[in-house]
This record gives sequence, structure tokens and C-alpha cells, in this order.
Amino acid sequence: MLPVNVMSQSRLCFLLFMLVFTTACTPEKSAKTSQKIQDDTLCRFNQGPCIRNVTGINIELLLTPFGAPSEKPLTVSLTSSEKIEDLKVRIEGRDMFMGVIPVNLSKVGENLYNGSLIYGSCSTDYMVWRAFVSFTVKGEQKVAIFDFLADDEP
Repeated sequence: MLPVNVMSQSRLCFLLFMLVFTTACTPEKSAKTSQKIQDDTLCRFNQGPCIRNVTGINIELLLTPFGAPSEKPLTVSLTSSEKIEDLKVRIEGRDMFMGVIPVNLSKVGENLYNGSLIYGSCSTDYMVWRAFVSFTVKGEQKVAIFDFLADDEP
């Protein structure tokens, strides 16, 4: 059996450890963090597809459900204004490393592709994800970048 002082110190260390780590993982819901920051560069899927023009080719990205909820299945729809090849899509955290999430798309029509994904939630209520869409047109590699907010409720 351990002496009382050693047990008390062990308990104190454990409590401090738990306090530090559970506080870091809990989202704060103060008035400051609960307000969404207005960023006009972000895609707003509830307003329609997000469009990027890459050397004269329009690439449209749409996620449904429109609010892009975390930890829920999302449908990705991508449309191009011209024929593209070697299409690849991946999702990453813009401001925080959350891993690399590949998105497998299937061609469902002329210049129309669909796929699905699920991404994790963040401990804050403001998580911006970045979709990298790479493709080839006439032998040239191109990239379109789409930034969007997770859990973007209107």
C-alpha cells in the first residue's frame, strides 16, 4: 500500500492532467466563438454550387446536405464546363491539420461526377475545410481550390 502523501500527489496529478486535457477538447460556447465569422471567400452551398474558373474552364462543386455537417455522410457533386481527365479530389483542413481525405468520384454524366465523404468534427465551432480538385485538360495539369465551413448553418 502507498503512503497517504504519495496517493494524494498521484490523485492531484491525475486531476490536473484530466483538467488540462478535457478543457482543451471541449468547445467553448461563448458569445465570441458562437458567432460565425463572415468570410466571403468561403463556398456557401446553401446558396448554390461554388464555382472556380481555371484557365477558362468552370469547375462547380456542391456538397449536400448544404450545411456540410461534421461526422455525417456528405454527397459531393462536381461539374466541369469542358471535358477533363485524371480527376482527383481531396479534402484537408485549411487552418488545422485534420489529415488528408481522398474523395472517390464516379462519372455519372457528361462532365458530371458524384462521390461521398465523411470528415471529423473539430473542437471549435469554426472549422474551414479545403477541397483540392486536380485534373488534366489537353495534357496540362490544373488545380481548383474550394474553401468551405463545416457545420455551416444558415
